[in-house]
Amino acid sequence: MSRTLQNVSPIIIAHRGASGYRPEHTLAAYELAILGADYIEPDLVSTKDGVLIARHENEISETTDVASHPEFAHLQTTKIIDGETKAGWFTEDFTLRELKTLRAKERIPQLRFQNTAYDGLLEIPTLQEIIDLVKVKSSEINREIGIYPEIKHPTYFQSIGLALEAPLLATLTANGYKGANAPVFIQSFEVSNLQDLSTKTDLPLVQLLNDSGRPYDFVISGCELTYADLVTGSGLAEIAKYAKAIGIHKNLLVPRDSNGKLRRRKAACLQTSPTSLVTDAHAAGLMVHVWTFRNEDYFLPLDFQGNPQGEYELFFNLGVDGVFSDYPDTAFAVKEKLQFKLGSP
Repeated sequence: MSRTLQNVSPIIIAHRGASGYRPEHTLAAYELAILGADYIEPDLVSTKDGVLIARHENEISETTDVASHPEFAHLQTTKIIDGETKAGWFTEDFTLRELKTLRAKERIPQLRFQNTAYDGLLEIPTLQEIIDLVKVKSSEINREIGIYPEIKHPTYFQSIGLALEAPLLATLTANGYKGANAPVFIQSFEVSNLQDLSTKTDLPLVQLLNDSGRPYDFVISGCELTYADLVTGSGLAEIAKYAKAIGIHKNLLVPRDSNGKLRRRKAACLQTSPTSLVTDAHAAGLMVHVWTFRNEDYFLPLDFQGNPQGEYELFFNLGVDGVFSDYPDTAFAVKEKLQFKLGSP
């Protein structure tokens, strides 16, 4: 395993919890994830009454049973979120009390049918409930588990008077998360909110980088820079002024071709062609956390069909500082294997 920036073992971040085994962003998914993960990741959106809750999107028809609640039929609507037209039900139109009457369901039942057994059983958790769970479980297993919240659609929530940043910082502070070494990473796909947060907190910040497009706050402000510009040497140097890490799409490090295969140096060679992003980011003083690792063949490159472990090995061996995984137990097993093989402490 290649060296990470701080020469420590790469972290495992449970992506939306152990979402390969339980419906995502539920306490059940987070609790299961704690067994193998170093951090759990809640995506944060707001309720009508300003409470931070865990959902990947503020539109909740794909992850809850809201459509089967006739008392909320009048709240079905269409909105423009980050430039995209979306129809359904939105968290900001519900109070927390109303959302607590809904139940979560599996988002991709066609791929994770086993998770549908939990449909209708699990609530939407608040950030505070997630922190409470983490603290209890950390004490039980005698190992500190971190949280890795993502601020979802920050420009949108600011525009409707429900900005997420201030309540997030207030909640973290109230729960004792302080300083650069706290077991917290705050992440966002936008830039300006992270830059602002860097003036208000010492907690580690993470700039998320997609393999296409540009940050939505750039779209709104008229800035022409793209995510591709942010992974250049000058872009990484700018990110390092306010963030401790970048959270990158896997394709930015190991690109795939149009057929879904990893790009090769030579046609007959089994060696992949990673970009220099890990080296460049480390040179700028930034850690590199990579998303998203999943076990299903649907998500795997053709090179690793039926072998998700091989994909983890590839990225761990490139010196990444962490991975986001729907299956943190698989990530943990591969990491342990590589450390044993290399005789690492």
